[in-house]
Amino acid sequence: MVPLPDAVAAETKTVPSGRAEIDLSFAPLVEETAPAVVNVYAARIVPTRQSPFANDPFFGQFFGQRFDNRPRMESALGSGVIIDPSGLVVTNNHVVENADEVKIAFSDGREFETKVLLKDAKVDLAVLAIEGEGPFPSLPIADSDELEIGDLVLAIGNPFGIGQTVTTGIVSALARNHIGVNDFGFFIQTDAAINPGNSGGALIDMKGRLVGVNTAIFSRSGGSNGIGFAIPSNMVASFQRAAKAGGRFERPYVGATFASVTPDIADALGLPRPTGALVQAVMNDSPAAQAGITVGDVILSVDGFAIDNPDALGYRLATAGVGRTAKMRVLRGDERETIELPLEAAPEIPPRDERSLSGNNPFSGATVLNLSPRVAEERGLPADKTGVVVAAVKRGSLAQRFGLRPNDILLTVNGDVIASTRSLEGMLKRRYRGWQFEVERDGRRMTQLVR
Repeated sequence: MVPLPDAVAAETKTVPSGRAEIDLSFAPLVEETAPAVVNVYAARIVPTRQSPFANDPFFGQFFGQRFDNRPRMESALGSGVIIDPSGLVVTNNHVVENADEVKIAFSDGREFETKVLLKDAKVDLAVLAIEGEGPFPSLPIADSDELEIGDLVLAIGNPFGIGQTVTTGIVSALARNHIGVNDFGFFIQTDAAINPGNSGGALIDMKGRLVGVNTAIFSRSGGSNGIGFAIPSNMVASFQRAAKAGGRFERPYVGATFASVTPDIADALGLPRPTGALVQAVMNDSPAAQAGITVGDVILSVDGFAIDNPDALGYRLATAGVGRTAKMRVLRGDERETIELPLEAAPEIPPRDERSLSGNNPFSGATVLNLSPRVAEERGLPADKTGVVVAAVKRGSLAQRFGLRPNDILLTVNGDVIASTRSLEGMLKRRYRGWQFEVERDGRRMTQLVR
């Protein structure tokens, strides 16, 4: 490397021009935003296993509390952000999942009970309502599509339960996917230190607006390695609207399955790079079919936003919301067309007809549902699946003993196709010398033989 002349080197370096620049600080921004970030305490009651010696006075005098069968209280700690002055708090679903009681605490020591209004494991978000009189400090929600790589951000939360903590960094990347957190792979990546307990906390921009909810870290040690992920604020806003409406978080039903565009496919289609979502299948009478989408089409953009992969397509449709019409730019052969897709809720056809199975058969103890686009969407199954799905399996039941699991799709019993929960229940009333049934699990077909 050739050293720069002293005169040139002096021009490339700057020093603070005055006291004001020396005193630059994030403190005013933190003072404005931190009161809206709260600690979230979630507790659940865990029953303990009954000891046969629990009420025996002889063993009691020697072992005392070892045979205490009182339920235990387990607690989880996370963070949350108040997004409405009325007291709506957004946090991660994994912070409050299975909780019997959820409290929030402000940094000034005030505590409030909350009610869970809406939670969804697939997007890993939950909205709580503070049971107390407002108004409460809150953060405005920014448009996360305005974020750019390199933007400064602050992360505020309660790492390791030590109390409210502020870290700073930049937006390292956008639209990250395949990080194993939820089914919407469209995360903001940041190098602002995020640690256990930061989950549900705020990622804010330099205008004091919420741009993301801190959700996960990439770490081999459990601590921050400078790779953290946040759910974009546009997804939070869409989820908040569903919570305010008092319903469930509806993902628009397209009625088609998609795959990523590989380099070979991109080359065959004349695309300059692998991008878009390739249509693999279209269900009859679905919104996709009615809009004119066909197998082989490549979805390039939705409402002007580029679609790099199927994850990006799912995110764009989910944030657009049910009830709207999305404008999709589609590559079909050598032509590019604009298609309008109505965004509808997944239909429940056929009705789920939930049934709890019993009797002396391998399915006893299983709860089953008829598969419909809505049930498939709820359970994270492909939209084109039909038949009967296992919703739950009782612990210690015959169904569990013979290996049935939730989300197993039941296909046949002794060679007969299972068309519905009603037909399955009828089959189980017949007398068989043995049982042979087929199950689809994670796309694989398996056969079980019971004598």
